[in-house]
Amino acid sequence: MNTEIITRTARATLEGTIAFPDVVRQLLAAGVEYYHVDYVGMRKTFYGADGDEVVTPIAYERMPQVAPDLDLNALRTNIRDSQINGQKFRDFTRRAMEAGIQSYYAFLRGKRVTYTGRQGDQHTEWFPGSGPSTSPNLTVVSGSASIVTQDSPTA
Repeated sequence: MNTEIITRTARATLEGTIAFPDVVRQLLAAGVEYYHVDYVGMRKTFYGADGDEVVTPIAYERMPQVAPDLDLNALRTNIRDSQINGQKFRDFTRRAMEAGIQSYYAFLRGKRVTYTGRQGDQHTEWFPGSGPSTSPNLTVVSGSASIVTQDSPTA
């Protein structure tokens, strides 16, 4: 992975000078397969297909604590505000924490983000223009995707 591109992109994200589609393009070009945003530890970890990882801080002050319960409506409104109005990452972060998001994984090649609340609640949001594949191992439940193997129950 290209650490220079990753850290430069992470810094631009924190500064609010780069849009999410450009973040995705730059991180994919740098060899990032997915990344994890940890609002409790205030850091991002970027992962490459070869197992490499790069950690960068989320250096924001005066952020709220993560709310104890996931508020899915508040999360969806926050996501839409970013997509439609170009909300900056700092505001997105504050609102996500207020909506009970402790962390999320952004799967760049998979074109989706899975958000997690403090009680293990999860919500998967597809990148605009993307959606579940037609894979026989992918089941969509209430807008979220789950992998089902032959050994897994489907109910």
